[in-house]
Amino acid sequence: MGAIHLTTDQFKKRVSDIDAGGDWKFLGDKPAIIDFYASWCGPCKRLSPILDELADEYAGKVDIYKINVDDEPDLASRFGVRSIPTLFFVPMTGTPQMSLGAMAKSQLAATIESTLLK
Repeated sequence: MGAIHLTTDQFKKRVSDIDAGGDWKFLGDKPAIIDFYASWCGPCKRLSPILDELADEYAGKVDIYKINVDDEPDLASRFGVRSIPTLFFVPMTGTPQMSLGAMAKSQLAATIESTLLK
């Protein structure tokens, strides 16, 4: 199945209603990774199949979402995305953690285990 591509409207329903104001409130039923990317970005292209593999390996445990910054510039701006790829690791409770740049599959898996599935 792979990573799930989100629009801003889908983000508001699946991840967080960013228009509601107030503190961050995660709406998901399992932890998530959000990948802010662009189709023209070389590191993003290398990261994409890795995220698809991890989405399959962690199916039912972690959701992996992708947001195209060219299609959803307001959403990227709201999260302070200034370079791509930018990954957000979203635990069930607490605030998301941001990571800039591509990561190896082993690094991503380790972060999933230590941050999202602890």
